[in-house]
Amino acid sequence: MISSLTLGNKTFPLNLIQGPLAGISCAPFRFLTWKYSQPAFSCTEMLSCKTLIHQQKKMYQRYVTKHPNEGPVCFQLFGDNAADLAIATKIAIDYGADLLDLNCGCPVKKVRRQNAGSCLLSEASRLYTMITAMKQNSHLPVSVKIRVEGDGVEKFNHVIAQAVADAGADFLVVHGRKWTDSYAVPCRYEQIQFFVEALKIPVIGNGDVCDLASLKKMFATGCAGVMIARAGIGKPWLIKKLSSEMCQKPFIMPTQAEIDAMLTEHIELLAQFFGNEKHAYLHARKLIKHYKCSAELAHKIITH
Repeated sequence: MISSLTLGNKTFPLNLIQGPLAGISCAPFRFLTWKYSQPAFSCTEMLSCKTLIHQQKKMYQRYVTKHPNEGPVCFQLFGDNAADLAIATKIAIDYGADLLDLNCGCPVKKVRRQNAGSCLLSEASRLYTMITAMKQNSHLPVSVKIRVEGDGVEKFNHVIAQAVADAGADFLVVHGRKWTDSYAVPCRYEQIQFFVEALKIPVIGNGDVCDLASLKKMFATGCAGVMIARAGIGKPWLIKKLSSEMCQKPFIMPTQAEIDAMLTEHIELLAQFFGNEKHAYLHARKLIKHYKCSAELAHKIITH
């Protein structure tokens, strides 16, 4: 059910969250989501600890820059060792993080080759040390975002749940798929429910939430909050719509003209963000199908 959400030492008025999206959830995307929906918080794109520590500032500025008028932001980090994560945690705090998250679910090969992301699901002891490093170097709420393990065999997930709890994470985000699953595989709600029942800390459910029916199905797991990810692309109003519908309050869908105006605003924000209008329009091409903008605006973007 829609309610307030307490995570560590912070309380948010809404328990719906905009999740991290590679190549998408930079400051312009997050600002528009905040402007039209005001979620509990939004997440950055996944950011490598080594990049934060060793690369020149201009190499990672895109990932840490915040819009001056956006809401709370969770910085999502990934890495392969506790020492790097401790340093990266301090850097993320200096850049204005409101919460911190350790990615333990990314299935992408280049991340797994670094012994990071979903690789940590099979190394509970290393996961424990990494969460501990974040907690020891942060006054902010610390979360872990995982994918489920095993084919409904609880012992795999139990080991992860124990490591997360013992390390003192403030909350857990569970994407209800295995790291080997494609998005064609339905979300495994029963395994999200396992974590809800196994842990005393808040569990955030994630996976396939795009409308009222799927939101209700996720809340039926008993999760404290819900993270919406891919469905939010091109729909900065979606979280507001879902919250309104869940509370049986009216919500007026934006008109085609308003949707076009939102995408135009998104492009303008991207141009300011990148400092390059051409780059902004190239980025906007992958947003056309999500916004479902008018043919006229789509043509303008494609031919710009």
